[in-house]
Amino acid sequence: MAVWSQATLSGITVFDRCDGEYFLPAYINNEKELAQVETTPLPQMFHVSDGNHLSISKHFSHDGDIPYFRGQDINDFFIENSSPTMIPEKVFSSPMMVRSHFFAGDVLLSIVGTIGSLSIVPESLGSATGSCKIAILRSRGVYSPFVLAAFLLSRFGQLQIRRNTRGAVQMGLILKDLVRVHVPIFEETIANQIEHFVKQAIEANTQSKSAYTQAQQLLEFELGLDRLCFDKPVGYTARLSELELSRRVDAEFFNPELRYFQQELAKHQPLRPITDFVSILKFSNPPYSDVGLPIITQKHLGKISPDNYGDDLVAHDAWVRANSLATIKNYDLLYYSVGAYLGKTNIWLSDDKAVHASFITMLRPFDPEESGFLHVLLNSKYGLLQSKCFQSGTSQPYIYPKDIRRFLVPFASKSLKRQLHELVVESYNKGEESKLLLDQAKSRVEQLIEEAVRA
Repeated sequence: MAVWSQATLSGITVFDRCDGEYFLPAYINNEKELAQVETTPLPQMFHVSDGNHLSISKHFSHDGDIPYFRGQDINDFFIENSSPTMIPEKVFSSPMMVRSHFFAGDVLLSIVGTIGSLSIVPESLGSATGSCKIAILRSRGVYSPFVLAAFLLSRFGQLQIRRNTRGAVQMGLILKDLVRVHVPIFEETIANQIEHFVKQAIEANTQSKSAYTQAQQLLEFELGLDRLCFDKPVGYTARLSELELSRRVDAEFFNPELRYFQQELAKHQPLRPITDFVSILKFSNPPYSDVGLPIITQKHLGKISPDNYGDDLVAHDAWVRANSLATIKNYDLLYYSVGAYLGKTNIWLSDDKAVHASFITMLRPFDPEESGFLHVLLNSKYGLLQSKCFQSGTSQPYIYPKDIRRFLVPFASKSLKRQLHELVVESYNKGEESKLLLDQAKSRVEQLIEEAVRA
């Protein structure tokens, strides 16, 4: 169905835009709704700048001193969850970089690529900076950055951001166009309520990350993984008998680092096949339907558990009935078995019913309380090393169930497994709480504006 609206010549002149997208009915209606409440242009309340424009990619590393955020790193409201590249302290402190330094309370808005995604810089981040694909919105001291973040995440904020995005092949939000983004003026008590929701969300996310980090450190300490250090040789050899037995001739399969890890681990605890702990289930890709169970694909995998599923692909009921074991159960492990993130493992911690796509292999624990331990182990350096060594393929890496069955799991006490499981579940629950609190802040903003429109 065609969507159209009319614009006056004066309107085109004022906005300096003549493209039809700028005058879409959804944008016009959003503008009219915001006119029902007191607003002010965003730059009146926030100093607007952007990140570094100079090329410093030669200084990027994983072991630098200062985090350097790029546009793709602002894809989660909680900036602590991202994995930015690093730069040296001397580059960060150079005069050319001073203007792009982040400070606590800055709202970071992605203006190229994932346009409209945003984060708030927390006190805990410390020194940090970023690229020119990020707008830095710094409060002038009157308007809370937490309230601004909640508003920009709301539909009223996102529609304004989308409307003022320009470009054809490479879309972008120009800083000067942020003057057309209007923010509502709330009463102090209302603003404090919204700010409280956002701060609580940030705190819950911090607790979530802390619990998961504790689980990782506990596993590494108890198994001794944190004390293992492998000096990679220039080359390594394999016997002809090993090639014949494994039917593999690729260098990755004979990576001595995995052998080193297994030999060192075996000195302190026995290594058992993963099949002693899980059944490995593999299914073809479900046929799609308009109604049925959600299909979990690799794009739905998160750090701990899948998310944002159910709005796109669903499996046909007949296939689900014919493959009853494919329905994911609580504490099942979903192992990413194809592609760049091979070995990434999620744990199912939802009561939702779903099935998975063919690029995911299901590992169903015999003891559900061991799933947290296996989740952390498979995502550890040791677990990912096994995935790397047993993968097949060239342009598209793949790992077959028969090779997953060759994984070895170190012995761990029941108390350790219980602790790890509880920490993983706690991390997940705190993460869900943080999302709920953020949604409450956003919903409160939308509710207040909608009530003003109806009044």
